[in-house]
Amino acid sequence: MDESAAGTRDLSSQARRAVGKAARKRQPRRIHSEWEPAPDRPDPVEILEAQAETRAKDLLPIRYGRMLSSPFAFYRGGPAIMANDLAGSPTTGIAVQACGDAHLVNFGLFASPERDLVFDVNDFDETLPGPWEWDVKRLAASVAIAARQKGLPRDRQREAARLTVRGYREAVLSFAQLATLELWFLHMSSDQIADIAGQLEAEYGVEAPKLAPDRLARIFAKARAHNSRVALARLCQSDGATVRLASHPPLLVPVRQLWAAADADRVDAGIRLAFDSYRASLGDDRRALLDQYEIVDMARKVVGVGSVGTRCYVVLLRGKRRDDVLFLQVKQAEASVLEPYLEGSSYPNHGHRVVAGQRLLQALPDTLLGWSTAPDGNDYYFRQLWDMKGEIDPSKLTPGGLGIYGALCGWTLARAHGRGGDEVAIAGYLGKADAFDHAIAEFAVAYADVNDRDHKRLAAAADAGTVKAATEL
Repeated sequence: MDESAAGTRDLSSQARRAVGKAARKRQPRRIHSEWEPAPDRPDPVEILEAQAETRAKDLLPIRYGRMLSSPFAFYRGGPAIMANDLAGSPTTGIAVQACGDAHLVNFGLFASPERDLVFDVNDFDETLPGPWEWDVKRLAASVAIAARQKGLPRDRQREAARLTVRGYREAVLSFAQLATLELWFLHMSSDQIADIAGQLEAEYGVEAPKLAPDRLARIFAKARAHNSRVALARLCQSDGATVRLASHPPLLVPVRQLWAAADADRVDAGIRLAFDSYRASLGDDRRALLDQYEIVDMARKVVGVGSVGTRCYVVLLRGKRRDDVLFLQVKQAEASVLEPYLEGSSYPNHGHRVVAGQRLLQALPDTLLGWSTAPDGNDYYFRQLWDMKGEIDPSKLTPGGLGIYGALCGWTLARAHGRGGDEVAIAGYLGKADAFDHAIAEFAVAYADVNDRDHKRLAAAADAGTVKAATEL
């Protein structure tokens, strides 16, 4: 963790809480509601186009098409736009290892090293030491946007965002009382999600039927089935003797088909060299595990919304048998969207930055998580492609359920900030009153308005031909 994120760790608990209370006097909690776009705010499409300069040009229409599909999808794809907006907002001066893109869909289910199902933050491309408030604002705004997309009125949008922030605040207050190791090892297992959701329903006086144990059990079963065997069936083809990655252009295209032979050989060799660099980033035990596999095939894969256009590959590895396979995702890591407004990363390799941030903020990170430097000059990080990955779809939740799910994400974000920052100082700032909850809820609805306008601006640019959008992908 960067020193700025460590912040007040060398102070006593009482002094750390005093730091937060002093920040509250400098920046009253209500001030976070007082936000509007700056008069010289950059055109959001220009921000997106600036990012496009370093991306694969043939994939950009997919990125814009996915962002155009809804205001929430636009929000997912535009963390750089919000980073610019947040840079002008008031901060407490208390830093954490920020997620950098803590919207609702960047929380989810995955396998722990013990093969249990856990719920946590699951995207760290933008992680960097920075203001904890920025993560909370991005999460709360995503809840308001999701509520608006469901057709809920402004007061219901505001209420869902408020419950989300309440979940964060109350979790921080409880975590500030825990012993250091208790907080460090704390995580939310799948068995705990229904219990915590039920507790929140009772405390908040709302109902979340889609988060009931029987509904969650189906989501968990689907996540547990999302594994390498399923990936083998969906992503591969076989001639009976050899298993290869299938071609589903433009979303999945084997390297051997994407370029002419000489270029394909060059890309193949580059990925193998990147793999060797990645292997060196792992501990001895994980290298020993990885060495039991051999690379069979590789393909370019389109993932996500905001990441579309960055270089992303799938590497298929085989173990003892034909069906003993491992899929690794190789994803390009660029500078965090927060970096123009904060101190740069202390890691010269952005893949290392992503991995270090994930290992700090996630309680139980991927066993095979690592980074590399590739011959093409880009930084990459590696992780398992499908390892019991799953999600709770916010679009399918009831209005009350959206607030409860937001609070679950708030709990998880607070736990991450406690590992990567100072939960005692943050608790000192937040206090027991709900002033911060209401302030951020107001901000969230106001930002949803701006996001709507930005989404329409991209649609206008697509209609005018300024950008090309492939809406069917």
